Amino acid sequence: MKRGKCIIISAPSGTGKSTIISWLMQAHPELRLAFSISCTSRPPRGSEQHGVEYFFLTPEEFRRRIDNDEFLEYEEVYENRFYGTLKAQVERQLDAGQNVVFDVDVKGGVNIKRHYGDEALSLFIQPPSIAELRRRLEGRATDAPEVIDQRIARAEFELTFAPQFDRIVVNDRLEQAESDALAVITDYLNQENDPQSL
Repeated sequence: MKRGKCIIISAPSGTGKSTIISWLMQAHPELRLAFSISCTSRPPRGSEQHGVEYFFLTPEEFRRRIDNDEFLEYEEVYENRFYGTLKAQVERQLDAGQNVVFDVDVKGGVNIKRHYGDEALSLFIQPPSIAELRRRLEGRATDAPEVIDQRIARAEFELTFAPQFDRIVVNDRLEQAESDALAVITDYLNQENDPQSL
């Protein structure tokens, strides 16, 4: 079986990344996309199952695996609350012929790209402007104004990482951004060489 490839997708919050990813996975089964299953040290919520939504580890187990260099990327979101991606899990999925999708923050995206090189396509979903991003976040009406200010400040920081990604897709109109992402990913999966040459 042909080994899969890595598709890394990062974006500032509110840019539509999750919407684009779920559309790609549902509407285009021919891409053989599968999420990388991450680890977390938080307890399962609701009907979440170990090995399905996440691998649930204790904080001690998470730290031991960090010390053993078992993670592609990880983050301690706050004290004893870790999230991360195990190298061995990704390798299992790639060897099974799956094209593994990473829905990660920009730093995680850069780290995974560095690890996998040409075996990975890194895609940055960019808002048309910071003003438009603010409008979208305010339109959701889910966050207090100070939370929106924090998200905008973080987005401005995250946008500085865009040049480190192989390709940038601007999400001005969702349908166009979806078709742009589909075209870039399809081209990449159909070629054998360096994603920089796209």
